[in-house]
Amino acid sequence: MTTFTEHTKLAEIVTAQPGLARELETRGLDYCCGGAATLADSCRSSDLDVDTVLAELAAVDVEDVAPAWATMSVAELVDHLESTHHQYLWAELPRLSALADKVVSAHARRHPELNEIAACYATLRADLEPHLTKEERVLFPMARELAAAGTAPTIRHGTVSDPISVLLVEHDTVGELLARLRELTSSYQTPADGCASYAALFSGLAELEADTHLHVHKENNMLFPAVVALEQQVAS
Repeated sequence: MTTFTEHTKLAEIVTAQPGLARELETRGLDYCCGGAATLADSCRSSDLDVDTVLAELAAVDVEDVAPAWATMSVAELVDHLESTHHQYLWAELPRLSALADKVVSAHARRHPELNEIAACYATLRADLEPHLTKEERVLFPMARELAAAGTAPTIRHGTVSDPISVLLVEHDTVGELLARLRELTSSYQTPADGCASYAALFSGLAELEADTHLHVHKENNMLFPAVVALEQQVAS
């Protein structure tokens, strides 16, 4: 059984037991963009008692087996990210846009907050889609080249760290937008008079948040450091 302490980093918790991701999320502990922080530091920032949180995490019944992606090579992880999280987003983002338009049209008169929810989601989609394209056309090919050839990819200026630094900033923005969506939707709670489409929208947004948090975790805390280390190894 994996044992965590107050010194365990949030990213390490989710990599060892992905089933605990939702537990961290419900406590406001950011394991993706803030994955480098220890549990103690994160609890302190969120005004939580670290010993209580450790006991609660230990009581959760999750599979104590590291997922396949935790030990993937750079090339395998890039393929996994593209076929899993990227494919999901390319399909889900337009679906949720259409559903949001439908719900706003039917319910915004009684629930004007839907207008702000839809606007926030539209901003999120407008940020995510070019971000995915940038990864697929720039970073992922560079990572595959490094992994396959063992030589540094051709970059007009700088190193692989340059696109990664941009992507990290964009991840922070996505995290802020997801947090705003959670706030605007009262943690995705469908109102009593909400129809099936209303519930489907909020359920879809909750799933989008969970998937994107795990997606960002795999990139920020696993892929990006591995690609930088690989480039340094090739250059040495």
